[in-house]
Amino acid sequence: MLSVQLNTLQLLSFRKNRLYMQSIKELYRIGNGPSSSHTMGPKKAAELFLDDHPHAARFNVTLYGSLAATGKGHLTDQALLNVLEPVAPTTIEWLPKTFLPFHPNALRLDAFDENEKIIDSRTLYSVGGGALSDGEKIIGLTENQGKDIYPITTMSEIMNWCEKTGKSYWEYVEDCEGKDIWDYLKEVWRVMKEAVIRGLDNEGLLPGPLSLHRKAVSYHIKAKGYKDSLRSRGLVFAYALAVSEENASGGEIVTAPTCGSCGVVPAVLYHLEQSRGFSENRMLRALATAGLFGNIVKQNASISGAEVGCQGEVGVACAMAAAAASQLFGGSPAQIEYAAEMGLEHHLGMTCDPVCGLVQIPCIERNAYAAARALDANLYSSFTDGIHRVSFDRVVAVMKQTGHDLPSLYKETGEGGLAKGHEFSH
Repeated sequence: MLSVQLNTLQLLSFRKNRLYMQSIKELYRIGNGPSSSHTMGPKKAAELFLDDHPHAARFNVTLYGSLAATGKGHLTDQALLNVLEPVAPTTIEWLPKTFLPFHPNALRLDAFDENEKIIDSRTLYSVGGGALSDGEKIIGLTENQGKDIYPITTMSEIMNWCEKTGKSYWEYVEDCEGKDIWDYLKEVWRVMKEAVIRGLDNEGLLPGPLSLHRKAVSYHIKAKGYKDSLRSRGLVFAYALAVSEENASGGEIVTAPTCGSCGVVPAVLYHLEQSRGFSENRMLRALATAGLFGNIVKQNASISGAEVGCQGEVGVACAMAAAAASQLFGGSPAQIEYAAEMGLEHHLGMTCDPVCGLVQIPCIERNAYAAARALDANLYSSFTDGIHRVSFDRVVAVMKQTGHDLPSLYKETGEGGLAKGHEFSH
């Protein structure tokens, strides 16, 4: 664990009853799209419920709030049915106007015996990034996964730790996680790169009623025809589109921090690896740094579009990618924090308004643009000494409050903003 022990004064400075952060393995989840909260989360909920009731005669699943409002477009019903129906007949009820108090993404699973008597009923919440909660704690983790391992949970205090120890953010991750984190991040990086490569090769229409054409291939070809900065920017767009289109097609991706924002971090890192020749070890350290910043937001605010809007997904992804880029270019802890702060700050207030409930419009384009913004944030920060007025922690707190102030119309219900008039019928 931490090789430099925190002294008593530092411990006393922590917020009372502060919860430790969990492993960044819970942020970087490998799975299939199109949505971490609407596809991966419900699928996991069904698997857990099925494990407890493998002999049930029938299942019923009730979807509430955002989970019901955009569940069709996010393939929520298919994720549930694929798990439960091979065992027993399953019905799904949609209640998009009913919001349970704990979180907008709620579902209730009921198991019945052969006499139609209810065996068990369980209410769970898909809280973002594929994670599940029972209303009190995150569930579905193994003993090792569920450990709270990060004793410092604000970026200002972690930055202070870096300054006192002379270590980097990725070294804080290693001290807390242990050496085996690098094996996990190596697998994460492999999946990210393969998603880019597949996305650059696949063509045709994305699934769903929008008849949206994949664009990564054409962007990649066109970018190669430009020189210098235009080529660089075009390639970043192409890489982000490639991963996001793979996600929209149900391909294997990594939540970074969510499925809907999964194209940003891979695009930036893949581009820098290809153009600058950074070693694999340095790429993994950049991933560790990015994961730490994403984890801070997950701990102190939210990465759920249904809870805080797209600022918690694409905005956080941009912050993570900016931090990773700054790490790769030798940024100081203060410069890295500044780059991440800008990445999130300039997405404040971004609504989550997927057209037809699909993770396509405006999600895919936002991934491409956020990847470019992340590189700009790194560049801007590199011109400074890292000293600035608004801290990353402050922006996280503002993002959380802004998200709570947003009407539900703009938080993944498919009823407001760009999504207005394009709702799925249930």
